[in-house]
Amino acid sequence: MHVCLLIFPMTLNVNEIRKDFPILERETHNGARVVYLDSTATSQKPVQVIEAMNDYYRRSNANIHRGVHTLAEEATSLYEGARERIAKFINAASPREVIYTRNTTESINLVAYSWARANLKAGDLVILTEMEHHSNLVPWHMLQAERGIELDFIPVTENGLLDLDAYKALLNRTPKLVSFTHMSNVLGTINPAAEIIKLAHAAGAMTLVDGAQSVPHLSVDVQALDADFYAFSAHKMCGPTGIGVLYGKSALLEAMPPFLGGGDMIKEVKLRSFRPNTLPHKFEAGTPAIAEAVGFGAAVDYLTKVGMKDIAAHEHEITEYALERLEEIPGVRLFGPSADKKGGVAAFTLEGVHPHDVAQILDEGGVAVRAGHHCAQPLHEKFGIPATSRASFYLYSTKEEVDLLVKGLYKVKEMFG
Repeated sequence: MHVCLLIFPMTLNVNEIRKDFPILERETHNGARVVYLDSTATSQKPVQVIEAMNDYYRRSNANIHRGVHTLAEEATSLYEGARERIAKFINAASPREVIYTRNTTESINLVAYSWARANLKAGDLVILTEMEHHSNLVPWHMLQAERGIELDFIPVTENGLLDLDAYKALLNRTPKLVSFTHMSNVLGTINPAAEIIKLAHAAGAMTLVDGAQSVPHLSVDVQALDADFYAFSAHKMCGPTGIGVLYGKSALLEAMPPFLGGGDMIKEVKLRSFRPNTLPHKFEAGTPAIAEAVGFGAAVDYLTKVGMKDIAAHEHEITEYALERLEEIPGVRLFGPSADKKGGVAAFTLEGVHPHDVAQILDEGGVAVRAGHHCAQPLHEKFGIPATSRASFYLYSTKEEVDLLVKGLYKVKEMFG
């Protein structure tokens, strides 16, 4: 059974929300107003996040954890305060379970290098899916080459859902880890994470969830999901680039060896030995992205104030409208499930036109979409295509922008006959 987006009454004042995002007021090189439909790649940033980071640099810039002077204590409080609010945002049991990383990719690699290399041996099975981003494929390919682990994959059906019957059959092979995306960055499919995790645990496997696309758009409760590890990035949820999170259950993180060695991740260092620090600092070597953590905390505050349920409801309405409008266009092929089973993503091809040409012509009218394989080459191979165009939506997206996308696609059709 697949989890659908819950529908709530629309309460977002999108016109007011858009005023918080300065970039949405700018024009492109040819004078067209920006129509930003690429939030799956990275979201835009509200002034509240920009100002929080600027204020840190203007008023409190100092290194953290290492000084007792006023600026150092302020910087440490801002950095750790953001961690506390992020932990609350995903309902982690403790801020100690929130590890700062550079992004989702690094979070997944942390698990692969620390937990997996300490716990997996030749012949052990890791289950992934056919819809994974490269960041949840390549680290396991690397471990397979190094350690001789086995990889197998939950198939994707023609309508863009995971084949859960095939998954249950794979679980009979007693995997050690099941690692999967909560929401596909291409298909938009919202996978039934709680069910996948429950089945994995019943089979004795650990779980790692790529939440890069889900945390920005859905209410995520890591304790309710019972995820062992959960990874996500700030830049897709109104925050800055260069910082992400690995959530992990404290018992697992305590048992894992450090990922990187250096300053701040140690309790004691001698010439011939060292003792690692306590959580979360054990996995945060060196001077971290302090301003970015401040921005991350401001982003979480912003999303919390707007309301995640309202954001999800708004995106559902925009996505449903976008799919209906795109289906009207002759030659458009849409990928992924219906709007009730997906997030704010519409991946498509236009017959006879390469996706890069589609994106370039749309850009002439100010419409920004993504074109390519979206770091999911195996998924595109599954559907027999080299690339797609992808429009993606967020809390600041409007139906008028969808109309401009459709208008632009008709222009593309005219140009290519």
